[in-house]
Amino acid sequence: MNPIAKLAPIGVYDSGVGGLSVLQALRAKLPGESFAYVADSANSPYGDRSPQFIEARAREVAGFLVGRHAKALVIACNTASVVASGHLRAAYGLPIIAMEPAIKPATLVTKSKVVLVLATSNTIRSQSVARLCRTYGVDTRVILQPCPGLANQVERGQFDHEVTRQLLEKYLHPGLAAGADTIVLGCTHYAFIIGEIAKVAGPSVTVVEPSDAIARQLARVLASSSRTPENGASTTTFYTSGSTRALSDFLASIGEPSTEVQALPPPRLR
Repeated sequence: MNPIAKLAPIGVYDSGVGGLSVLQALRAKLPGESFAYVADSANSPYGDRSPQFIEARAREVAGFLVGRHAKALVIACNTASVVASGHLRAAYGLPIIAMEPAIKPATLVTKSKVVLVLATSNTIRSQSVARLCRTYGVDTRVILQPCPGLANQVERGQFDHEVTRQLLEKYLHPGLAAGADTIVLGCTHYAFIIGEIAKVAGPSVTVVEPSDAIARQLARVLASSSRTPENGASTTTFYTSGSTRALSDFLASIGEPSTEVQALPPPRLR
């Protein structure tokens, strides 16, 4: 591995701000790495977009990050992962870490044998989720709950807003009434409202969130491919296809150190 490549950034991509929850875990696990984060906020949320649209956006963003010499790519978005990760792996030679709802670990911790999965509509109806349910739901009831509008609330920074609470009650209560004692967060946006979810669900319910597992997987992949960094100052660069001010404000709201957010350039300018 070229030493320069070791210092190259890790690309992290989400439809919007949800992947920042994954980025936080990645930086905690890999403090010596640099990162380039892309929020495709102009097209967020992906939950009800067509698979063709999502795949096209994933290719566009991945191409941008590869052009910035990314040495690995983390698709910090469940919807983009289940729709486009296979296409991206076929198109690019760098390591690609994708996400899927943590149904397997949830089935290992549930005592009631009822698991509630919260995710976008596209993730819920994906072949990836169907496969996970077939594989790990043999003796566990897996309730798949699409959550339209919930990611939008997170994008707006309205974590404890009344509308957010109403949506959570609407989406959580049927599964809880069916006996679910474990909730899977199948959208990275939901990590920012995990406290609100816990309030509605109650203290007896376990909430499974995959960011730390993704960070551990990335660390293993980088180590096995000799892509871990040498000495050097780590940096994080933020790009968005939407409002740079909106992303800057969101970063400030979650305690991110003051940093410039750059506009994702259109293809003809890259």
